[in-house]
Amino acid sequence: MSGSRLLIVDDDRTFRLSTAALLRQDGHEVAEAPDGQAAIETLAQERFDLILLDLRMPGLDGIGLVEVLRKWGHDTPILIISGYGTVDTAVDALHTGADDFLTKPVEPDVLSARVEELLERRPTRSKETEARRGGIIGRSPAIRSVLEIVERVAPTDATVLITGETGTGKELVARAIHDQSERAGGPFVAVNCASLAEGLLESELFGHTKGAFTGAVRQRKGLFEAGQGGTILLDEIGDVSAAVQHRLLRVLQERELTPVGAVRPVSVDVRVVAATNKDLRVEMEAGRFRDDLYYRLNVVRIELPPLRARKEDIPLLVEAFHDRVGRRPHAGCSPMAMRLLQAHTWPGNVRELFAALKSAHIRAGDRRIEAQHLPEEVRDSRADGPESDGSERYRRSEPVEDERTAIENALARYGGTRTDAARALGMSRTTLWRKMKEYGIDG
Repeated sequence: MSGSRLLIVDDDRTFRLSTAALLRQDGHEVAEAPDGQAAIETLAQERFDLILLDLRMPGLDGIGLVEVLRKWGHDTPILIISGYGTVDTAVDALHTGADDFLTKPVEPDVLSARVEELLERRPTRSKETEARRGGIIGRSPAIRSVLEIVERVAPTDATVLITGETGTGKELVARAIHDQSERAGGPFVAVNCASLAEGLLESELFGHTKGAFTGAVRQRKGLFEAGQGGTILLDEIGDVSAAVQHRLLRVLQERELTPVGAVRPVSVDVRVVAATNKDLRVEMEAGRFRDDLYYRLNVVRIELPPLRARKEDIPLLVEAFHDRVGRRPHAGCSPMAMRLLQAHTWPGNVRELFAALKSAHIRAGDRRIEAQHLPEEVRDSRADGPESDGSERYRRSEPVEDERTAIENALARYGGTRTDAARALGMSRTTLWRKMKEYGIDG
């Protein structure tokens, strides 16, 4: 992610200058600090997207700086770069709240790749603002396409049909359309058509007169009338009965409805947005959905992509989750946890992702989310193919209980060769060494 602002904190001037030159060649803006105290003074005046930090420095050392920043609530990613003799200390720094660790000397391409990985996982504020519009989170091409359609259709009064799998955020898109329309000052009414029996759904949508049916002790307005001047979302429209479909068609054609038990129609002024996880064209061919109603609803169609088709948005969604539950000093996900989140296929889409993160959040307590905190079905995810950098993802042939088991299985598969095992796991050899030490795995 070129154009990011980086801070190098190291008392070795030669290392600072050479590293800064490399990162500037990558298109980043780089500042330098010779020790922890100077870094604090710089951070008090400027904001950075990533901190590259040495551990052994005069005065305030690296661990001290990590502790200070996390206590202050700084969520800027921290990459530890230190000598071989300070690996144990680096592990302590990671537990304190650092995000990743490299040992000196660092190959230029390795450093550049690790910096890009951390920056992608923690987007800049301007990117976060751009990626969160109307509650819709993402910057993938698929989500950008959805947002462009929302922006174009919202100012009109056209009927919209939103399609997509369960959990993809159809109601969020409907709300975004309403909020960006001229009807934003009016009500937004959402009704799940699949959750109500046919008779009850008719009464809820169109209202009823007193005595229209057993239990109708008074006249009641329906949701269409309640949404006057605003927008009504008919969620799961593919599940409504033929009778309700006929009534809906009249509302769309005539802009009026007749309450259950009434004789005179009532005029309504409400924008209709419909949503479904079914293919309505298949439903039409099977005779379960009226083709004339389909064409009335399908004036503008917005198809929401499943989460598996926009995995580059998962880090942003994780950020949004942490914002929602309230950030903690060491909030976030470890690199291994994030890799597992991006490897899972998410059949339940964003809804399933947030449920998994909530579970992991509870398990992690005050610590950041590690692989072992994730639900079993996420830890057992199979990789979809090779990584973009050509390294092989670890394909699990049997259930993996936690990160430790994944590491042990990889080492066993490659006869204890750490380089091959690390490549298969999608981590650096240094990270594998650190994890082995952390879990007490015999080398």
